[in-house]
Amino acid sequence: MAEAITIARPYANAIFSIANEKGELKVWSELLAVFSQCVEDDELASMIASPSVTDEQMIDLLANVTGETVSDEARQFLMLLSENNRLPILSDIAVIYEQLRAEAEQVMTADVSAAKALTPEQEANISAALKKRTGRDVTLNVEVDESLLGGAIIRAGDLIIDGSALGKLNRLANVIN
Repeated sequence: MAEAITIARPYANAIFSIANEKGELKVWSELLAVFSQCVEDDELASMIASPSVTDEQMIDLLANVTGETVSDEARQFLMLLSENNRLPILSDIAVIYEQLRAEAEQVMTADVSAAKALTPEQEANISAALKKRTGRDVTLNVEVDESLLGGAIIRAGDLIIDGSALGKLNRLANVIN
């Protein structure tokens, strides 16, 4: 896993530089998302591994899946990956690219696990507090987890805030023991 990420990083950096220079960050996000879904498909993964499928055939197949005309840069990128047997790491490239994009656009996503559904006001307050703390615009992914008993757990990048009743009970138990 760590090896795939290490191999994927230079490709993601190169594509990010091209996309950023041309103002096409969102376009490349969408392309990479589609391409990574393709290579995760079992049928396509076996085609990628097959020596009977040429690089050109694979690129044409991936380009046709998008349903749109794929730019010359995208075709060249796919060809480079294919020639170097790197198509299977497209998912890793997409993940790193999205991290680079989020950093460049000063945005982040925070995962919130709450004991009950949050009101829009509560979501806005959490988002505003995280923006103040991180200096980035924050989008929330909220899920209900009744096992928390009350409160919420917020995960935003490396920041974890456990304000759940279960977390407080566990900390109390640790202090007592």
